[in-house]
Amino acid sequence: MDKKYVHMYCGTGGGKSSAAIGRGIKSACAGKTVFVVQFLKGKAGMELDFLKRLEPEIKVFNFDKFQEQFSELNEDEKQEEIMHIRNGLNFAKKVLVTSECDVLILDEILGLPQKGIIAVEDMIPLIEAVGDGVELIMTGISRCKELWPYVDEVTEVLTDYRADTDQLS
Repeated sequence: MDKKYVHMYCGTGGGKSSAAIGRGIKSACAGKTVFVVQFLKGKAGMELDFLKRLEPEIKVFNFDKFQEQFSELNEDEKQEEIMHIRNGLNFAKKVLVTSECDVLILDEILGLPQKGIIAVEDMIPLIEAVGDGVELIMTGISRCKELWPYVDEVTEVLTDYRADTDQLS
């Protein structure tokens, strides 16, 4: 791949992170360097443990301090966690600017605006930092339609095809 490529997996359905990780595994099998940065998931859980077993082919970064997911934290813990999340965002931007990897997966980044951690517009410079030959994959429940003009492909995963998707904006 000679040009940059940006893909979003969004929606209320399951499998968005799994699809992104699957693309990462496929890229790693082709000899590409893959980084995964997880947001809002906490440090607990078997998913993170499994992903860590894929190292060094796929490097996993989680800047969360707490074991629990963001939604389970009290207000003081959430404020502290927001600082860690912003560190993760700065790391992701540095990785893109320096082209440290071929594929960067930002797992659950699309949930950050919904939680009031960053604005959707704050993600545009991140997308614009993607260099030639780099693939950026973003996942999350929120559709972040404001980003669609900046990405190459959007995969929307819904729990019910008849669902009112306007509520995801």
